[in-house]
Amino acid sequence: MARSLMKDGRPRSPFSIVTMVVLALLWTIPTVGLLITSFRSRDDAATSGWWTALFNPLGTQWTTSNYQGVWSGQDFGSAFLNSIVIAVPATIIPIMFAAFAAYAFTFMNFPLKELFFLLIIAVLVVPIQVAFQPMLNFLGPRGLGISGQYMAVWLLHTGFGMPLCIYMLRNYMSTLPRTIIESAKIDGCSHYQTFWRLVAPMSMPAIAAFATLQFLWVWNDLLIAKLFLKSDNATVIVALQKLLGTQGQGQELLTAGAFISIIVPMIVFFSLQRFMVRGMTSGAVKG
Repeated sequence: MARSLMKDGRPRSPFSIVTMVVLALLWTIPTVGLLITSFRSRDDAATSGWWTALFNPLGTQWTTSNYQGVWSGQDFGSAFLNSIVIAVPATIIPIMFAAFAAYAFTFMNFPLKELFFLLIIAVLVVPIQVAFQPMLNFLGPRGLGISGQYMAVWLLHTGFGMPLCIYMLRNYMSTLPRTIIESAKIDGCSHYQTFWRLVAPMSMPAIAAFATLQFLWVWNDLLIAKLFLKSDNATVIVALQKLLGTQGQGQELLTAGAFISIIVPMIVFFSLQRFMVRGMTSGAVKG
């Protein structure tokens, strides 16, 4: 019996299909458990596992009070809006600057180009925690005085995200056909025109892939938001941490709040997932 073929002509692998289905199920189980627990009472969740509610739904104390407590307890709606206000610019700004830098490293010649790119790669291995104390001094009252504002967090996420973005976009742009770039130069296009009319549109898979990673990182960040924001503009992750309380008295609200917080990242991921593999693997192998 002939094996069925995929769109690119390769034969399908039953082992790979089974493996991916199993991995997908294992990856989905925690989310299902989180959703079920968010609708259970505190006592019910403490005395039995979430799977018991799945197999015995009639014997479970279902409730929506957890979601009501989330929105009324820690002003979760404002925190949700703060996360959007922080995540969107913190995703767009590093991409905007890194795309220009990646174009320069790929299609322009200037002194010490390879050394500068090597330094950017070296920054990737430096933990961001070592920069917190200098940044607290630089952005705090003894420096720019913007600590606690959105601008401080935008600058931090831009600085921490740009090295990886430059690396990804430069690798992707290096796979683009240089004949198109040379044709644009022959036609009299400047670097600015070549970037916006040719390179940027052709690099959208890599840009979308990094945008997904950057948005998820900024949205789920706790440490930077905890250190560089005030309580009145806290993000949804900081609000989640406050829901738990000092002695775990709000643990029944944590599952409901966590499930609400993953809605936006899930929308972003599923909207851009078709770019993820193509954007991250292009440029990894050349030849």
